[in-house]
Amino acid sequence: MKKNIAVILAGGVGSRLGLSTPKQFFKVAGKMVVEHTIDAFERNSQIDEIAIVSNPFYVSEFENMVLKNGWKKIKKILKGGKERYDSSLSAIEAYAGSEVNLIFHDAVRPLISQRILNDVIAALDKYEAIDVALPSADTIIEVEKDFIWQIPDRSRLKRGQTPQAFHIDTIQKAYQIALKDPEFKVTDDCGVVKKYLPEIPIYVVAGEESNMKLTYKEDTYLLDKFFQLRKSELNHTPLQKSLFRNKVAVIFGGSYGIGAEVARMLQDKGGKVYSFARSLTHTDVGKRTDVHAALESVFQQEKRIDFVVNTAGILHKEPLISTSYENILAAIQTNYIGTINVALEAFPFLKESKGKLIFFTSSSYTRGRAFYSIYSSTKAAIVNFVQAIAQEWESLGIQVNCINPERTKTPMRVHNFGIEPEETLLSAEQVAEATLQALASDYTGQVIDVKRKAL
Repeated sequence: MKKNIAVILAGGVGSRLGLSTPKQFFKVAGKMVVEHTIDAFERNSQIDEIAIVSNPFYVSEFENMVLKNGWKKIKKILKGGKERYDSSLSAIEAYAGSEVNLIFHDAVRPLISQRILNDVIAALDKYEAIDVALPSADTIIEVEKDFIWQIPDRSRLKRGQTPQAFHIDTIQKAYQIALKDPEFKVTDDCGVVKKYLPEIPIYVVAGEESNMKLTYKEDTYLLDKFFQLRKSELNHTPLQKSLFRNKVAVIFGGSYGIGAEVARMLQDKGGKVYSFARSLTHTDVGKRTDVHAALESVFQQEKRIDFVVNTAGILHKEPLISTSYENILAAIQTNYIGTINVALEAFPFLKESKGKLIFFTSSSYTRGRAFYSIYSSTKAAIVNFVQAIAQEWESLGIQVNCINPERTKTPMRVHNFGIEPEETLLSAEQVAEATLQALASDYTGQVIDVKRKAL
């Protein structure tokens, strides 16, 4: 049976992105773009081996990256050349004579889904060449000297993505012929097969919008949003008790609502849980001394802290002009300063345990809403804060994520909105389950949406 070799094409210099370093090293959601990309192939059970093709100047960067991430499947770090096709040729030559499939993927497409990857691998059983593409949503025009020459039938047009996959003999033969052509020009590997081995059918696997390529500076904002919206396959991961058994968790805001449900579920799975709240222990997250005392008391008893979860929050639903200044300060102190206090005080304990930190935002963080000015703005700040410290602390082994639930039935919501139809709300238990899924994952810097339709 042929081995499936993933070839990560990371030889670009990122000139169009306008950064001082290549775009594959741009950081998003707590990791470099290329790290997200390699993670996707590393965790696919059908990928036998990974080769990285790098710009020669950055080979040592990738060597350090492999050691830091502990990837097991990377066997080769190859040097690319001046042109894009030089990277493909480097991999083809490295595996020449082997019975393998080569699966070429752009390093700057970090949101490749397991569905696309599995479909590509399955298609290799039947076809020698595979592409990935999306239907074109726009009308495509062909121009000549700034005038429309013709308008092709949009129903037959697609936008190409990667991976592109081949039996090695097929792609090797196509390039052998191509390199003898003095007019040889290429934009991708499927184009080489199509032009120089026209008798070989190229099967097309359905792509996805999120499988975008980081090319221009504007793409960084879109890529960041796709990471925020990504479900991370969390809701499909079974929660094993062994993941939480004897783990020490500290819950702030754990007296009721989501915090209480997180505490209960962790205890049910064998975790050692310590809950703190104003109504329970007179702990105010807005006061750094209170947060320090809570964490220190747990550490003195358990000698470690693995998880810290902060669900504490204040919502006063009223117009800004009608809100007392005392309530404004209290909301900022709890919602935002409390977040900072928990992060700062949890840091030394989580650094030692390589632990995990969870905060909560709200669906209102995406835009300011009337009667929510303080609440929604502090929740937006929490998102930016989580993404920033996830990047700062990722090299230390601390994972920081943010849960973004839709409207959830909690005492705080009932106090502000009264009775609402049950079917329009998430339960605190559903949100707590997603929180445990986040604690069980290896993600960092993620804004993890929890929606009724997803559940």
